[in-house]
Amino acid sequence: MGRDLTPLFDPVSVAVVGASDDPAKYGHAVAAQALRAPGRRPVHLVNRRGGTVLGRTAATSLAEIGEPVELVVVSVPAAGFEAAVDDALACGARAIVAITAGFAEAGAAGLARQRAVAERVRAAGAVLVGPNCLGIADNTTELYLASDRFAPGGVALLSQSGNLALELQLRCAPHGLGFSRFVSLGNQADVTLVDLVEDCARHEPTTAIAVYAEDFGDGRAFARAAAAAGKPVVLLTAGRGSASARSAQSHTGALTSSADVVAAACRDAGVELVRTPREMTVVLAALAPGAGGTRHRPSPAGRRRRTAVFTDGGGHGVIAADAAEDAGLAVPELSAPTQDRLRSVLWEQSAVGNPVDLAGMGEQRPLSYADTVAGLLGADEVDAVLMTGYFGGYAASEGGLGGGGQTGGSVLAEGETRAAKEIVGHLAATPKPLVVQSMYPASPSCRVLAEAGVPVFSATEDAARALAALTGRGAAGPSGIPALPPAAAPLRDPGYHGVRALLAAAGVPFPAAREVTDETGLLAAAAEFEGPYVLKALHVLHKSDAGGVALRLDGREALLAAYREMHARLGAPAYSVEAMADLSDGIELIVGVNRDPRFGPVALVGLGGVLTETLRDVAFALAPVPAGRAAGLLRGLRTAPLLAGVRGRPGVDVAAAADVIERITTVAAEHPEIAELEVNPLLVRPDGALALDARAVLA
Repeated sequence: MGRDLTPLFDPVSVAVVGASDDPAKYGHAVAAQALRAPGRRPVHLVNRRGGTVLGRTAATSLAEIGEPVELVVVSVPAAGFEAAVDDALACGARAIVAITAGFAEAGAAGLARQRAVAERVRAAGAVLVGPNCLGIADNTTELYLASDRFAPGGVALLSQSGNLALELQLRCAPHGLGFSRFVSLGNQADVTLVDLVEDCARHEPTTAIAVYAEDFGDGRAFARAAAAAGKPVVLLTAGRGSASARSAQSHTGALTSSADVVAAACRDAGVELVRTPREMTVVLAALAPGAGGTRHRPSPAGRRRRTAVFTDGGGHGVIAADAAEDAGLAVPELSAPTQDRLRSVLWEQSAVGNPVDLAGMGEQRPLSYADTVAGLLGADEVDAVLMTGYFGGYAASEGGLGGGGQTGGSVLAEGETRAAKEIVGHLAATPKPLVVQSMYPASPSCRVLAEAGVPVFSATEDAARALAALTGRGAAGPSGIPALPPAAAPLRDPGYHGVRALLAAAGVPFPAAREVTDETGLLAAAAEFEGPYVLKALHVLHKSDAGGVALRLDGREALLAAYREMHARLGAPAYSVEAMADLSDGIELIVGVNRDPRFGPVALVGLGGVLTETLRDVAFALAPVPAGRAAGLLRGLRTAPLLAGVRGRPGVDVAAAADVIERITTVAAEHPEIAELEVNPLLVRPDGALALDARAVLA
């Protein structure tokens, strides 16, 4: 059930320690907000000098209050923080909101102080938000302990930035969106982002969870909590583009960035990942109930994102079609039967292929908008509709909003408003995602749509992004985040053959191979299996680039000559003699796992061999990766058509490759001491898969 945060969001009583009449102090702002609902619960103001604060008598200490206080806000200088926390626990506090800064963010000494305080709070059975936070608010319980007001609504906002929270509120207001809760995360010394996501998931008035986070703490736990939330989770995060600080020693490490890891976790968890506050607002407007209180209906999981673009002007139609495809939506040509049904309600010059264009018919008959929407919603081949262009302009002109000088005035305005109401009725009968872009989003007819729960935007790209959110895969569920297997016995031999043995024991197939250190061992190995042979120099980074791999050595003489030349040039301490695999009709893949400090093992699969870093055609997922998910990752690569066979080449055994990927990523997940594990290449042929090289880097 997660931690009980009731004392944090609905306390019996509240005290603000550090309350002040000085507007420059945060204790002033929090105290002023706390007093907004004095009838809901007792609110005590504490100032060590006593006197009055905001016209109320202030206690000089928590003890002076003379009764238990369930939630205490601490906004005092860092030097007095521990004493204030101890006083709060002594007076029975079950929740503490720590505004005070100067702890983990200030260095090692501050981190030690922070940990000690958190331990005391947990030992007392209480919870702590912060330190270094900006407060909390819960509109559903009239708890106001932040410096600013948040309009009521259904979005829970969990943020590491106060200013970003204020910007989101400003951007959400025009869409009729408000907030159920606001929590400034601070340093997460005790109450973490995961705790808050789990509690907001259980909070019935919360219909969507918006997160701005720079520090996930346990990233995999966050992903699991978001996947299990049962309501939309939208994430804005910073630092997505920075590469790992650890020096990568494999292709996998070099190719894996923070952005890849976060994106993979969000995809697996069904989290909507956004890049800017504006994009977050757009997605929330699509997924959270707006002013009308209607929850928009995402497409069922697994359906294709086939989108019909509907417009009343060719330019808007083609721009919207491009924006839809940029957002990951498909805009296919409509079938002949669907086109025929549309022609029956439109006039001859209307385009019905997709985009569907009224071509001026809206001015003659505004209800043609509703008729066309009904036809598109009723088509089995259409998953969603993006309506774009002038709709709203007729009613805007009647309302004095600048409708472009159209004639017909009230007649067209009335017809357009009626069309909006009929569109709402069609949506009720055939519920599919509909998003509108209008030149006049504030017009009366567009407001009819918005109040019925249809997202309306002024920008085409915003409408397309909103529709992409509505037609996503849907929440993955907690099963979308793989559980980590129990840790296995640590790998003791991180050398090439030690790693091969570890993987082979897990069922990963390799060609026959022997490790040698001299010519005698070389010839003995050649006698154990037939050529052609491969010779590899061991303990050499990027062997192919260094000239440490020789292929297709037909016999012992060729093998011996290659060894002498390579050893004279590289002087490697050991070599591997291997059976040469049949490369005909094969495709080389890379399979790697990189251990992220926040999200744990993260798998990479893609086109492998010597061109891995050049082509960078790879996909990511949290490890271990089940075979079914692995097959999906492979089929999502840009070069996936190669796997199915092109220009007379046969297709390769994707199922066999997926099975090997599951085995490799499971081994990596079982061994936390391995920082990087890589098989490159993994040769996939029509008759199976074979690992040709392996490497591990210990943490």
